[in-house]
Parts: sequence; C-alpha cells; structure tokens
Amino acid sequence: MSYDAPFAGLKVVDLSQGIAGPYSAMLLAQQGAQVIKVEGTGEGDWSRVLGKRYGDHSAFSVIGNLGKRSVALDLKTEAGKSVLWRLIQGADVFIEGFRPGVIRRLGFDYEAVSAREPGIIYLSISGFGQSGPLVGRPAMDPVLQAFTGLTAENHGEDGIPHRVPVIPVDMVTSLYAFQALSSALYARRSEPRGRYLDASLMQGGAGLQAIRMISAILEGGPVRPGGVPGGSFQTADGWITIAVIHDREWRAACEAFERPEWATDARFATVAGRFEHEAALVTELRAHLKTQDSTHWCARLAQANVMHERVNRYADFVKEPQVTETNAVAWLSQPGVPRPVPVANLPGMAPFVDGSFKGTSPALGQHTREVLREHGFEEAKINELAAQGVIGGAGC
Repeated sequence: MSYDAPFAGLKVVDLSQGIAGPYSAMLLAQQGAQVIKVEGTGEGDWSRVLGKRYGDHSAFSVIGNLGKRSVALDLKTEAGKSVLWRLIQGADVFIEGFRPGVIRRLGFDYEAVSAREPGIIYLSISGFGQSGPLVGRPAMDPVLQAFTGLTAENHGEDGIPHRVPVIPVDMVTSLYAFQALSSALYARRSEPRGRYLDASLMQGGAGLQAIRMISAILEGGPVRPGGVPGGSFQTADGWITIAVIHDREWRAACEAFERPEWATDARFATVAGRFEHEAALVTELRAHLKTQDSTHWCARLAQANVMHERVNRYADFVKEPQVTETNAVAWLSQPGVPRPVPVANLPGMAPFVDGSFKGTSPALGQHTREVLREHGFEEAKINELAAQGVIGGAGC
C-alpha cells in the first residue's frame, strides 16, 4: 500500500457495463486494486460497440477499462454462474450495473453475495434507482440529462434545449460512486460486515446541478447569469469565452476591448446596470469583438487580467503548452486502435504510462484463462468450459 496504490491488495469483481460503473472500477484499478472485468461472451460490455469500433474497443471501453483484466463469461448458464461464484471468493468489492431486478434473477443480488462474502462492498448502478415508478425503464446519459433538467438549462440563443455531448451524468455518477466505494472501504476497517451502495444516474445528475437547481427554485424561473457580460463571443476568426463578475473587472475589460467609454456609460457602469441592460451590452460587444481575431483579444484580456479563454476544439486543447507543461494528458497505445489516444491524467493519481498494465484496456476475455487458473481451475476444465461456450474472448 502506498499513496500511488492505496487499494493494493483489494479484489474487485466488476459486472457493470457502459461507463458509470466501469469508470468507477477503473479508478479503483488505478489506485492499485485488482479488478476482474466480467462481461458476456458475445460482444461483451456494450460500451465496446458504442460509437466507432476499433477491434474490441470503442472510446468508451478504452477509458472505462484501463488497468483491468477481462473475463468473458456466459452467465445464462449454470456453469457460468459457478465460475462467477469462484471469482467472487475473497472479493472486497462487487459492482453491477444491470437494470433493477436482473442481477437478482441471475442469483447475484446483495443478499446472495453477502451471504457468502459478508465483508463485501456491493455497488449497484442504475438509471432511476432501485424502486419507484420508473425503476424498470431503460436509461442512458441523454435520458437522464432530460429528466433532471440539464437539457432544459442548456439552451443557446436558438432557445432549443440541447443535450451535453460529453456524458456528464454518467461521468459524475461514476465519480460519486467511486467516492462512496472509497469511503465504505475506509469505514469497513472498523465494521463487522460490508455494505450495499445504491447509485443512480438520476442521483448523479441531480448532484451535478445542485447550485443551478437551488437557484432556479429560489428565483422561480430562468437562472440569472453569474455576471454580465459572460459567455461565448465570436471574433474575426473563431470564438472566445469571457466572464466578468465585478465592476473592477468590467473597467479592466473595457480597456482591453478598446472601448473605455463603456466603463462610464450609466447603463453599464454597475453590476445592476449591466444585468438590466444585458441585451444592449451584449449586442454592442458582439459586433465589436468581430472586428479583431481571437489572438488579439486574448492578448489584451490577458494583459488586463480579465477571465477569458479561446474556445478550443479537443485537437487544439491537447496541443496547448499548458497541457504539455503540466503533463495533463497521456498518450496511450491500445490494442486494435490505430493510433495512441489522449487520456487525461487524473487529479491525485499517478500519471498513466503508455504500454503499462494500468495504461492498457483489455480485449474482450483477454485474461479469461489466466484468471480462471488463478482461481483453481485445471486446464482440462478450462478447455471444457471453452468448448461449451461458457467462457470466450481473446483469452480462450
């Protein structure tokens, strides 16, 4: 155990799919836990076929499974269930992400698993939770964005609600779940039994929007912006984002905009005035910023110490000197993927290393034989399971 691997020695059995559950388990793996990824013998975890596929991988499956070992197992068979029970022996964490009710029908609900492993921390991740009128409804990130209010809040000047394309509900639910797992593992040192944890995309999405939700309820309608001017503005060659909160920042911004008269304009001189006359101010500012390119305005705003930034695409971001200097992104080669992919190094964790175990996401079933051998299966039995289709994937 060390700061780089505080969960060294812990065993995790991960049956989750998609990204919310798998990403939580991936974070455990990056902290030193031994994570066994159990997925179906057909296409495996459905994250492998989300978006464009590269061999056994998509962008989703790469990021969700770094540092894990994959076992392809048919849980519809009794033989497959017997194998899973063997894998669960001695496990510290069990993660499942099936639609509520499915894991119980398979025979691996919390009561069944904890009866055999009383100390286990058991995490269930679902769309809407384990009860309620929507319990059985299929759900993914875009659905929960709509349900929790995020889509309605994310509208531009066109007035149309838009989903956020970076799956924020999945990702934040995963982070909340990882936090809950970490806390439970810490508390378990003084507890006689493990614990059941219930995490849903609904909870995660609501938690992500806590401030906005409070503000909307208190204000009884659309939320007042944090400051005016604020948002994205078109320049002669692109877009920049500007955030002005205090009057002193506004005065500095007026100098940067080369429009000092705005600072003394009675309509715009105070915070209250800028809110009241937002439409007029934004109209003038938009027209003015189009007269010069982004480099010009960014240089002047930086000199004035006004919050701003060029609107980057991902290809721009990964090339930024700040990103390089701080080692914010690692470039990782993955089997079947035609070129190295950028993966953000995570706060408080050791950086990813290209070619390392923790920096590599497994192919479907890549470690099936290896893991089964470690759990006492003889080679003849493994061959028999493979011939019956109970196990599969690259490792068979």
